[in-house]
Amino acid sequence: MKLAILATLFSAASAFVAPSAQYAQTSTVLRAEEADAEPAEFKGAEAISSLTSGVKTIMTNEDIAKVLPHRYPFLLVDKIIEYEEGKRAVGVKSITANEPQFTGHFPDRPVMPGVLQVEALAQVAGTIALQMPGMEPGTIFFFAGADGIKWKKPVVPGDTMVMEVEITKFNARFGLAKATGKAYVDGEMCVEVKEMTFALAKE
Repeated sequence: MKLAILATLFSAASAFVAPSAQYAQTSTVLRAEEADAEPAEFKGAEAISSLTSGVKTIMTNEDIAKVLPHRYPFLLVDKIIEYEEGKRAVGVKSITANEPQFTGHFPDRPVMPGVLQVEALAQVAGTIALQMPGMEPGTIFFFAGADGIKWKKPVVPGDTMVMEVEITKFNARFGLAKATGKAYVDGEMCVEVKEMTFALAKE
């Protein structure tokens, strides 16, 4: 019995000892291979900037401010680059380190709060809903619910969040709207919301 206990303790302790010589040798080889790898081709600013030359701005930040009631620091959509009236839109939010939320979230590792990612999607939905027939631009609308939210990866300063939102239901009479949304950074999904529900403020 004592031998069994000692064997168990020894195996557990071995998990915390220094790496074996074979592991260290393998790590050294991998680092050497990385050093020998061909450096990436330097493309320059013009070539990199031209990658988005085919993306046209449908609504500028000033245009968005004429539709949404939000203002700095809570206007979270920089521009709209695709727009299908009454149905769906694609918006862009550039994340910068000087945004106020990063002073506390988190000081040593700035990450865009998940709730603000969802809020940005909601604002894209607002650019669609508030331009529907019978709607007044600048109308305040409230979150009434959000379901099926999944965060896939952190969003950090330097990222460009590209958001797609589709209105799935709209009832102007009762001031209710439903939408679905998702956002990407560098082609990878960072957040997905299966259903957002909004209620338009009544006078």
